[in-house]
Amino acid sequence: MSRVLDITVEAVLSVIGLAVIAWICIRAFRHSPDRGALAVKWIVTAVAFWFEFTVAAPSFAKGGFDAIFGLILTAVIGACMAIIWTGTITDVLAKPFASLYDGGDQEVEPKPYYSIALTKRKLNHPLEAIVEIRKQLAKFPNDYEGVTLLANIQAEDLKDLPGAEITFNNFCNSPTTPDKQAAAAWTQVADWHLKLAQDSGSARLSLEKIIAKFPDTGLSLAAAQRISRLGGTEKQLLSSHDRHAMFVPEGVKSPGLRDSMEDLIPEETNPEILAADFVKHLESHPLDTEAREKLAIIYARHYKRLDLATLELKQLIEQPNQTTRHVAHWLNLLADLQIHGGADLDAVRGTLLKIVEMFPDLPVAEIARSRLNRLKLEFKGKEETPGKKLGVYEQNIGLKYGPTYGSPR
Repeated sequence: MSRVLDITVEAVLSVIGLAVIAWICIRAFRHSPDRGALAVKWIVTAVAFWFEFTVAAPSFAKGGFDAIFGLILTAVIGACMAIIWTGTITDVLAKPFASLYDGGDQEVEPKPYYSIALTKRKLNHPLEAIVEIRKQLAKFPNDYEGVTLLANIQAEDLKDLPGAEITFNNFCNSPTTPDKQAAAAWTQVADWHLKLAQDSGSARLSLEKIIAKFPDTGLSLAAAQRISRLGGTEKQLLSSHDRHAMFVPEGVKSPGLRDSMEDLIPEETNPEILAADFVKHLESHPLDTEAREKLAIIYARHYKRLDLATLELKQLIEQPNQTTRHVAHWLNLLADLQIHGGADLDAVRGTLLKIVEMFPDLPVAEIARSRLNRLKLEFKGKEETPGKKLGVYEQNIGLKYGPTYGSPR
């Protein structure tokens, strides 16, 4: 029984040893820079071992001059193995330590370097910076960082907006340019037209290129919303350097002695006028989500028309290519308007459940679940708390004088 066990153990150890040797050989072959030379070494090693076990080993067993021959043959085979494998073994042992200093034999991915160009630009040598950028772009013609840096120098340093636009157009029209990079480039051109040239028409044309090249996508939707705001506050913000000095009227003197401050409160914009403006604006720019959202709030809070507000928000929610964050925001807003607009608990719960159904594994769904758990508290907080009548106190107590308060000074 012990003999069988010994044979079994030897067989298992032999299989494990052969498997380890095979794994080492395969791994070495895959990572070898010269596979042909490695294969030749293995063949020579196999032949040497064959001679060792078939010729040299039996000679030792015979004794006499045969043993001397076997010893000489073994020495020759050992010397050959040393010559063949010493360099390889040394490299294997020293490689982990050498890699700490030289990075090993892993190939470094080639990439452009713009440090020289950035330095030239900081030193106010834009033309020299452009020369350095073009050297890198000759090797990496579609590098977004280099193209953007080149266009920035053309537009902002050399005031050559047409040249910067041509640079970005060539980049965006390349078939290998990623969609987001092309949209970002044309958006930057639109910003330059507004900021540097105050030309909203050219800015619109640049944004329309995004809509034409990427129709029915989130990129085209964002571009359409930018177009809808070109004539409004966005252009004013980008043209801030053209603002004229404003006259500030003198403030009210002694405001603490006035009987009333009502005449100082600025008048609020009439919600009906705002609603009419939003409706007119949406006729020309139906994709302007900001205007539609504000219109829905006016419908619900001023006109008490929850049905109209719901239609506007549903149009936003069902609009294609909207982001998860925006859809969840509009569903939460609809729930707010429903709570304050008289909708029942089931209607609000159904609105919030849509967030969970649409985005079950995202954080917005977890937020919606938390809100569902405290929904009854929101309805309870909406109920009006009965007012408490405060006591009537003497007025102008600080201006009184007499025996109790003392004489005025």
